[in-house]
Amino acid sequence: MSTVLRASAAPDRPAATPWLYAWVALAMVAVITAAMMQTGIDHMIATWLEREEYSHALLIPVISAYLLWQRRGELARLEFNGSWGGVALVVFGALLQIAGVLATVDVVQQYGLLLAIYGLVVALIGVRSAMNLWAPLLLLALMVPLPEFLLQNFSAQLQLISSQIGVWFIRLFDISVFVEGNVIDLGGYKLQVAEACDGLRYLFPLMTMGFIMAYMFKVEMWKRWLLFVSSIPVTILMNSFRIGTIGVMVEHWGHKMAEGFLHDFQGWAVFMTSAGVLLLEMMLLARIGKNRRPWREVFGLDEAEPIDSSAPPVHRAAPASFIVSTVIVSAFAAGVMLAPERAEAIPKRESFFAFPNQVESWTGKRSAMEQIFLDQLKLDDYIISDYMRGGREAVNFYVAWYDSQRAGSSAHSPRSCLPGGGWRMTEFDEVEVAGVQVAGKPLRANRVQIELGSRKQLVYYWFQQRGRVITNEYLVKWYLFLDSLTRQRTDGALVRLVTPLAIGEPVQNGDRRLVEFAGQVAPRLERYIPD
Repeated sequence: MSTVLRASAAPDRPAATPWLYAWVALAMVAVITAAMMQTGIDHMIATWLEREEYSHALLIPVISAYLLWQRRGELARLEFNGSWGGVALVVFGALLQIAGVLATVDVVQQYGLLLAIYGLVVALIGVRSAMNLWAPLLLLALMVPLPEFLLQNFSAQLQLISSQIGVWFIRLFDISVFVEGNVIDLGGYKLQVAEACDGLRYLFPLMTMGFIMAYMFKVEMWKRWLLFVSSIPVTILMNSFRIGTIGVMVEHWGHKMAEGFLHDFQGWAVFMTSAGVLLLEMMLLARIGKNRRPWREVFGLDEAEPIDSSAPPVHRAAPASFIVSTVIVSAFAAGVMLAPERAEAIPKRESFFAFPNQVESWTGKRSAMEQIFLDQLKLDDYIISDYMRGGREAVNFYVAWYDSQRAGSSAHSPRSCLPGGGWRMTEFDEVEVAGVQVAGKPLRANRVQIELGSRKQLVYYWFQQRGRVITNEYLVKWYLFLDSLTRQRTDGALVRLVTPLAIGEPVQNGDRRLVEFAGQVAPRLERYIPD
């Protein structure tokens, strides 16, 4: 098999650009690969359109294609050395896709697509030539959304950091302010640093911009990496400055300063200012080190080298590695298209509406969750109830149930959520709840002591999912993937018990209450959390 890279030119017209033939063939194989991974791609595009953090990702494939086109002269001279390492990447990407399709886990399919594209390029031109195209290829990785649980944890941490730095800025103006987690209390008004203000909607676009700027920055590699990595702290600091500015404006001109057009305009201004800070950083980096030059001389795209249209045609054999990769992709595409669609199994269960308010000697009083929290948690059923015994002993009982945890909806770990309310974790360990069994096994739970000022509470929580009790958040994700693959199920629940500790009360009293309550409530959960 051979590929014509440069066709003959007729005497009265310039030659076409037949060097493109091989790249067009590669693009067609990539399209076939994308077609077989349609479900993952559909969800990825939906994320781009629905989540502001990734709205910029629509441009990434276009920018990557432009960066390749801009080097078309170099591409026309590339030798088809090929590499069997590319075949390995294609196989690994295909296996990820198979696992993603069977488990219907979108992010696995998306990373499978990315690896398959990388593998096809390496299988055609070899590792060394592919390394020369590192920028447009690596840029594609920034278009794949992070797994939802990582995004949730990242968002929670950014909210806390931005709140703390924002409060520090507000206090510079001699304004009395108090912060509890991600809630900033100005006295007459409370600012909640929610997901919309965590900075992620600036961070991911700015990281992409920083990557492109670093690619166009023709200096030492360490300076380019520094420019790219610095986009993270720059975004955090500028977003914190925005929160602090809003707090100062609210203090002097009222709560309208934190709402509507002004709120959105401040976000736009922060992003543009952050981009300006990166540009200033680049100007400073160009002036330090051995090779000091004005930034205008080292920043920009090289002029595209023109293709010699009068050159004779060149025939190059397609490497065997590329042919094998093409066969693998084509066979896999056929298999995916012919495979029957897998439907998720959702077990029958009773709604928590029927959960008893009287549990032995405990009497419960239910609460309702605000819509803003329901929108964030995306749960399918829940119960929040304060159970009392003897008028003095209290336990807050909360269970969040999910029919499916495939589409980014999953239990939020208290380990991430508790600090957002201002609570400080003073002790965290794992305990076996004496005398209590779930699914025929001894119950193990995470035990957390938390403080907020003079208030103290003791928390037990665990993830009860498909016949397992899990305490590790990352193991939850592993079993989600495994059960989705083998059982077509991703349902599950988070169970949390909280008891307040009176001033001077020994923590052992709290342990005793929670152990007794868990022993009485755990058997009743079987009807609401099926194995």
